[in-house]
Amino acid sequence: MNSTLLAVTQGKILEGFRWPLLAGLLAAILSWLFTPAVRNLAIQRGAIADPNVDDRRVHTEPTPQWGGLAIYAGFLGALAATLPFAYPRASFPPYLIAMLVIGALVVVMGALDDLYQFRASVQAAFLLAAGIAVQVLFDHTGRVQISSVAIPFSGDANSIISFGIWAVPLTAVYVFVVAKTMDTIDGIDGLAAGMATFAAATLTIIAAYGGQPRVAIVAAAIGGSALGFLRHNYNPAKIFMGAGGAQLLGFLLACLSIVGALKTAAAVALIVPVLAFGVPIFDAAFVVARRLLSRQPITQGDKRHLHHTLLNLGLSQRQAVLVLYGAAVALCGVLLVMVLRRYG
Repeated sequence: MNSTLLAVTQGKILEGFRWPLLAGLLAAILSWLFTPAVRNLAIQRGAIADPNVDDRRVHTEPTPQWGGLAIYAGFLGALAATLPFAYPRASFPPYLIAMLVIGALVVVMGALDDLYQFRASVQAAFLLAAGIAVQVLFDHTGRVQISSVAIPFSGDANSIISFGIWAVPLTAVYVFVVAKTMDTIDGIDGLAAGMATFAAATLTIIAAYGGQPRVAIVAAAIGGSALGFLRHNYNPAKIFMGAGGAQLLGFLLACLSIVGALKTAAAVALIVPVLAFGVPIFDAAFVVARRLLSRQPITQGDKRHLHHTLLNLGLSQRQAVLVLYGAAVALCGVLLVMVLRRYG
């Protein structure tokens, strides 16, 4: 009798994934339901992306923003509905409270940025501060901090690099990079939401197999909220997630990868962000390199991102998104194979 049939006969099919699946489903439904109300709010408050503001924009019609509010509401609602039942005694550990509180501030800051267009230095300082602040609250259940990392393929389980006091700035920079790259790749309909969904699904599977069920639930809620919003954001988009939504998803995923995957997948920890967030990170590196070669400021916006390149090759928005979706799925698939081989 094979393992799948054995799991069915013993009533253990999907064991370890039931709460994450429920959290993901609830988050998807809630963000999908909240998005139209948020769209109306954005229209009332004038949070509209104007395609005539600069030539980087590829949409042709004024489009409401602030979708991050619906994403956060779906994420928070799903956790509030599932964690008290999955963990009655300690539903929200300190590290998760820190993620939720600071995540809310990221959404608000992003919403204000959509209205007032803050300087890049202001955005960077805020995200770095968020990356530092989220490390403050912790207990034995987890901490959002890269205190050490295993040396991959060393063959020695005790071969690690400990960062000591440098763990604080290193973690802040990591959170900043993931949050900012998720923001910069949000250039065409449905791209950032799809990238976040794939990354969150990958972290969910890694956490579930690695014996971190709470992390799996939180990751599934992130992915579900992004997926529910994607229903309204896929081309032709009715609403954009805005800076708050993209940076929120990047912030949450970065934090959770530290608590979960970077510890669970210790043998390949250094490779986790390269693969889980591979497309946004490669896109950012690609753009920065081209700007440096052109002797332009790295913060100066342009149309050199991967999605712009694909559009210039003649692909439609939907085709470009599907190509980048395929790249993300392939990278996440490689990561899952590498990690799950440890538990096979």
